[in-house]
Amino acid sequence: MADIIKTATRDAYGKALVELGERDEGLIVLDADLAAATKTAMFRSAYPERFFDAGIAEENLVGVAAGLSTTGHKVFASSFAMFLAGRAFEQVRNTIGYPHLDVKLGATHAGISVGEDGASHQCCEDIALMRTIPGMVIINPADDVEARAAVFAAYEFDGPVYLRFGRLAVPRINDPDTYKFEIGKGIVLREGADVTISATGLMVNEAIAACEMLAAEGISAELINIHTIKPLDTELILASAAKTGAIVTAEEHSVIGGLGSAVAEAVCESAPVPVCRVGVEDKFGSSGPAVEMLKIYGLTAENIADKARKAIALKK
Repeated sequence: MADIIKTATRDAYGKALVELGERDEGLIVLDADLAAATKTAMFRSAYPERFFDAGIAEENLVGVAAGLSTTGHKVFASSFAMFLAGRAFEQVRNTIGYPHLDVKLGATHAGISVGEDGASHQCCEDIALMRTIPGMVIINPADDVEARAAVFAAYEFDGPVYLRFGRLAVPRINDPDTYKFEIGKGIVLREGADVTISATGLMVNEAIAACEMLAAEGISAELINIHTIKPLDTELILASAAKTGAIVTAEEHSVIGGLGSAVAEAVCESAPVPVCRVGVEDKFGSSGPAVEMLKIYGLTAENIADKARKAIALKK
């Protein structure tokens, strides 16, 4: 058996920026004194004249990115998710979202898997915040292959995009030679008849394992990778809901306002079925090893399988 490749999506982000920098001599990358951690240091090393450090001032970072985007440049602005989506929310809303500028926000260290950095840095609210900004595209890739593809798709897209990346190295689940990415289009990884599992980010890998557990019990689970939270692939979600009659969502984010909320809103309006959510409950994070944090907060294949059984039992 071939060795499993594990790479943090933030690493794929840094490499993709370098590739794009070679293609586009006008590409500009900004950071907030975190280039080593966000991996934009790769771009800084390759193209120092097109890299700008705004210091520990995310609000200013966003304003500068907004201004540069009006001069004809493609701009990527990066920081930790907690600071880019949280601290600079007003600037993202008013200087990028409101005028619908062509700025890409590269938010790394998202979710509970930031681990030892603790609650102050474990951002499980960013998707909820970004969903409220009209016109903001939100992408949460599952592995390094998808992360690279997402960066290229964001580059080609005309408008604001929030790209969510993780610190923890995660297994590669996509084939780089065959993988196709399209903003707003979910990917059916497994056909099923009894329950739909919609997962995003690192939870896609856990959902794959959950499907295997359920299959051993004779439960047929359909698995959908929702890499784009907004715009949501409502058509695919509703079609799957009509087929299976029950849905489980899985995300490394609060159960409030993220993928689970988006899916529940969609099916509630058009195809009501039971929806059970796996995510961080209404609580803050805590400090500890990333893998242990995922277990403590229920972000596991076992919990996804449990919620699938519950959703099936709730069918009328």
